[in-house]
Amino acid sequence: DTMKKNLMTTTKDCLYEGINSAKPGMRIGDIGNAIQTLAESKGYSVVKDLVGHGIGEKLHEEPQIPNYGNKGTGPIIKEGMCFAIEPMINMGKEEVYEKEDGWTVCTIDGQPSAHFEHTITITKDGPQILTA
Repeated sequence: DTMKKNLMTTTKDCLYEGINSAKPGMRIGDIGNAIQTLAESKGYSVVKDLVGHGIGEKLHEEPQIPNYGNKGTGPIIKEGMCFAIEPMINMGKEEVYEKEDGWTVCTIDGQPSAHFEHTITITKDGPQILTA
């Protein structure tokens, strides 16, 4: 339905807003702020319990990449960094819970949620998507 399509479109747009904020010299908080600002401007909430992350020798590494935050805060983004940006945007409340299977995450209020993700690397010219 239209409401779910709009949620998905906004979540994908949030992903690219976050990616476009990942440039050398900017900060991790700039990514989350871009995602949160767009999501909330459309009336959605941002999941805060789950975050993106650095990728290196292990799948999940520092730094954490929250989908919310304040501009100019957090670690400085540097050339050569590699991380996953993965906004999770809810139609209702931001709270989520994990089912007993240890994998499935659901919204606390049963409202729809959307999630898009890309892994990027930071070049001198800005972000490059590795998972396109």
